[in-house]
Amino acid sequence: MDIKVLGLNASPRGKESRTLRLVEAVLKGAAAEGAETDLVDVYSLRIEYCTACTSCYASGECIISDDFPLLFEKMMCADGIVLGAPNYIDSVPAPMKAVFDRMADAIHCRMFTGKYGCAVCTSGGPNHGPIVEYMNHALSSLGAITVGGVGVAVGRGLEAIPAAEEDSRSLGRILVRAIRGELRYPDQEEIQQQRRDYFRQLILWNRDRWTHEYDWYARMGWLDE
Repeated sequence: MDIKVLGLNASPRGKESRTLRLVEAVLKGAAAEGAETDLVDVYSLRIEYCTACTSCYASGECIISDDFPLLFEKMMCADGIVLGAPNYIDSVPAPMKAVFDRMADAIHCRMFTGKYGCAVCTSGGPNHGPIVEYMNHALSSLGAITVGGVGVAVGRGLEAIPAAEEDSRSLGRILVRAIRGELRYPDQEEIQQQRRDYFRQLILWNRDRWTHEYDWYARMGWLDE
C-alpha cells in the first residue's frame, strides 16, 4: 500500500521555524513507517481570502486565481495531512486560516473522507493546546479522522523542542498506522457519519443552486444513505 503524507508549515520564519522542526519530525516518523512525504511552506504561496461568493458550491471551482488550487490538489492526493502553525494570539497565522476558509465546498462535500490527519503547534506560553485542537477540528470538518497532536512552549528557551520532536516522530508513526487500518477511531467515525447526514440534507435543500455538491454526493453514493 503506497501511502502519501503531506505536511503544511504555516510559520513565516522559513528554515528558522521551530514549527517546521515539529512538522518535519512528524514526516520523519511517517517516512520511518514507509510513507512518501512532502512538505509545503504555506507562507511561500499566494492564498487570497475567501469572498463568500459560493460559486464553488455550484461549479466545484474557485473564481480566485492564485496558488490555492495547486495546494488543494496536493491535499487531495495525500492519505495523511499534517498541519503545523505557531500560536498567533490564540489562533493560527492568517495564511493558514485563509487556506481553511477557501475549503467551504470541501467541508460540505466531506472531501477528506478516508484521510487521516494531525497537528503540531509552537507557542510562547503554555497555550498551544487550543491551537492544536483547532487545526484538528479543521481537518475533522473536512471529513478526516485525526490521530492526535503535539504542542510545545518555547518562550523561555528551546530546551523543550527535542522532546517535542520525539513526540512528533511518534505521532507520524501513529498517523501511518491509522492510514493502514491498524488503528480505529469509532467515536470519530460516528461523528463523521452524523456530519455527512447533516450536509446531505443541506445539499438536498439547495440542490438547484449547489449543483456540484449534489453531483459529488451522488458520485460518492451518499444521497441514499
